[in-house]
Amino acid sequence: MISTIGAKLKQCTLHIVGNKLREEGVSISKSLQIIEKEHENHLLHYFFSSFKYDELYQLTHESDLTYNEVFGYVTEIFNNPERLHEQAARLAKHLYNQSSHPKIKKGEFYVAYFRNCVVDGACVDAVGLFKSENKDTFLKINPSGETFEIESQQGVNINKLDKGCLIFNTRKFEGYTVAIVDNINKGMEAKYWADDFLHVKLQQNDFSLTQNVLSLFQDFVTQQMPAEQNVSKADQAALLNKGIRTMKRNETMELNQFAREIFGDTEMAQRFDQFKKEFEKKRDVEFEDSFQISDTALKKKAMGTLQTIKLDKNFDIRIHGGEQYIERGYDEVRGMYYYRLFFKEEK
Repeated sequence: MISTIGAKLKQCTLHIVGNKLREEGVSISKSLQIIEKEHENHLLHYFFSSFKYDELYQLTHESDLTYNEVFGYVTEIFNNPERLHEQAARLAKHLYNQSSHPKIKKGEFYVAYFRNCVVDGACVDAVGLFKSENKDTFLKINPSGETFEIESQQGVNINKLDKGCLIFNTRKFEGYTVAIVDNINKGMEAKYWADDFLHVKLQQNDFSLTQNVLSLFQDFVTQQMPAEQNVSKADQAALLNKGIRTMKRNETMELNQFAREIFGDTEMAQRFDQFKKEFEKKRDVEFEDSFQISDTALKKKAMGTLQTIKLDKNFDIRIHGGEQYIERGYDEVRGMYYYRLFFKEEK
């Protein structure tokens, strides 16, 4: 569990990072920001309010963690907080070198040092990396005699953090505990923040383990099974919904027991186990034999497993359950497949 309710902002520095493809450069400030007391709570709200702590990450590197540039700079800050401004300049230049996608916007890059964050009951420091790329228009109303003057200003909305990263000073030798926000980029350009700049991977916990099992099960049902045998979309939906119901009934996940409950003591259960090994290697993940099922991950991921059957360009059938009331057949006269649905009430 992570809490930043009592966190204190000790230092903050601000630089401007442009798009490298457009050669916009980096503007490095000459000193730390002086934060007035009246503005500190606004900054804390801006920095913290967009984070959710279910999905956590850790810094990583293919060869050795010490080659991860963010890890090196942040470790130096934790060891010597008075060197934050110096290391922040290096972080800004590192971010600029990764900002070569044409959709990446020039923006303010903040590096902040926090105390009194709580991770799993322990009080720890944290380094925050934040980037604002979008500006909102605000109206400012000023009294002028017996009337008012209206003027507009461009500024950062403190309720909309574009990009953020909190690195908590715990689990150092595993790459720290890291939380990430990216509310702007969703396509290939999104990779530059989490993959290219931070270079993180999911931290293994109940949330990520639950998500990985759901992904494993969904891939097996919707990709592997149809490739090996004729499994209709309706049958796929039935299996997916059965898997979700099974996980909702249990507090812990026992993978072997889960496979037997879904597929029975059949060859398909053995194929699922083999597919799991291939999945681990391909996705660079490792499953535990037993773990606590995360309700949050289940709710988040399960929404994507509800099957929509698309029939040519004419019809969509969305299956939420009740798979026993749908039948698939083939009409010899028309030379076409069909689905037959049974229901009690039309709404």
